[in-house]
Amino acid sequence: MLEKKQHNYEKAVLVGVVTQNQDEDKLQEYMDELEFLAFTAGATVDRRFTQKLTQPDSKTFVGSGKAQEIKEYVKENEIGTIIFDDELSPSQLKNLEKEIEVKILDRTNLILDIFAQRAQTSYARTQVELAQYQYLLPRLSKMWSHLDKQKGGIGMRGPGETEIETDRRIIRDRISLLKDKLKVIDKQMATQRNNRGKVVRAALVGYTNVGKSTLMNAISKSDVFAENKLFATLDTTVRKVVIGNLPFLLTDTVGFIRKLPTQLVESFKSTLDEVREADLLIHVVDISHESFEDHIESVNQILMEINAHQKPMIMVFNKIDDFSYEKKDEDDLTPGSSKNVSLEEWKKTWMAKSKHPAVFISALTKENFPEMKRLLYDEVMKIHISRFPYNDFLFEYFDNDEDEASEKED
Repeated sequence: MLEKKQHNYEKAVLVGVVTQNQDEDKLQEYMDELEFLAFTAGATVDRRFTQKLTQPDSKTFVGSGKAQEIKEYVKENEIGTIIFDDELSPSQLKNLEKEIEVKILDRTNLILDIFAQRAQTSYARTQVELAQYQYLLPRLSKMWSHLDKQKGGIGMRGPGETEIETDRRIIRDRISLLKDKLKVIDKQMATQRNNRGKVVRAALVGYTNVGKSTLMNAISKSDVFAENKLFATLDTTVRKVVIGNLPFLLTDTVGFIRKLPTQLVESFKSTLDEVREADLLIHVVDISHESFEDHIESVNQILMEINAHQKPMIMVFNKIDDFSYEKKDEDDLTPGSSKNVSLEEWKKTWMAKSKHPAVFISALTKENFPEMKRLLYDEVMKIHISRFPYNDFLFEYFDNDEDEASEKED
C-alpha cells in the first residue's frame, strides 16, 4: 500500500485594510480569495486582521497600534508568516520585518510563489523566474540586511561598491539574460503558431479555478492537469478538436485574478499572445461563485489591457451543478441581493441582453453539453466560412457523442 503523504502547512495570519476605494464587503471577498491563495501555496490561516484607514499607512501599511497587536499575536501563537492583501512597497516591507521579525509576504509575492510551485516546463520556469527577479530587485534592502560596505583594511580603502549594489547588478544582468531567453522562445512560439496554418483557433480564458482545464478535457477528450486549486494551469496547452466534422484548435491558458501582478503580465507575454492571436475566445465563468460578476469584470479588464477585448466571444457559465441560492419568503420585504437570484432568473438578466452568446453548463457532469457544442460549432463555422468561403458545404453538424453512444448500443 502507498503511504499517505503528510503535508506540513505553515501557520499564517492575513492582514487587510478597509479604505475609501475598498469597503468592508469587498475586503472580505479579497480576504477569502487570499486565504485560498495561502492554502494553495501551503499555508493554513490562523486569523485575519483588518483595519479601517483612509489609506494604507506609508510606513507599515497598517497603523502602529494594529502592527503591535499583530506582533503580539504572532509571538504568542508561534505564527511564522504574515500575508498582506495588497502589494507592499520596499520601505513598508523593510519596516514590517524590522518591527515584527517574521516572514512578511504580500499578495504579489504569494502569487509568484504559487507560480514557482506550478511551473513545470522550462518555458514556464523562465517566465516565473523573470517575474520574481523583477519583484525582488527594488526589495533587496530587506533581503540582504546583513550586507554592509565592503570591509576596510590595508589596500581595501577606496570608493568600492556596496555588496547590495553588486547583488543588484547581478540581478539586472540575470533579468537581461532571461528577457533574451524569452525573446528566443517567443520567436519559436510564433513560428509554431504560424505553422498551424489557417485552422480556426479558440482560446479558453477566465478567472483562475473556474474549470477551464476540466472543460478542455471534456471537449478535446484529452488529459490536461486539473485541480481545485488556484493556478493549476500555467503552461499553454493546445489540442485539435473536431465538432460536427469541423476541426479547430483549442487552447487552455493561465487563469486571471484580481490584483494580478504587473510582473506576471509582462513575463507571461507569450502565453497571453495565444489569447491575442485566437480567432474566438471562450470566456469560462464559475457561476456558483458569489463574486462571479466581479470575476467577469476582472477578466474583461485584462483582455482590454492586452488588446484582445474586441474578439468574438462565447460566455460559458460553468459549475451549474454547484450553483445554489437563498430563496426569499413571500412576506420578506427586505431588499434582495445576488444571493437570492435563481439560475433561471440570472438567465433573464443582463446575460440575455449581452452581445456575446451564452450557455450554462457543468464541465464535470457534462450537463447541457450538446447545447454548448452546437453554439461552439456555429461560432467556429462563422469564422471558418469567412476564411474559406467556397467549402462551407463540406461540413454538416452532427453530435459526436450521440454517434458514439449509438455505436456502443449496436
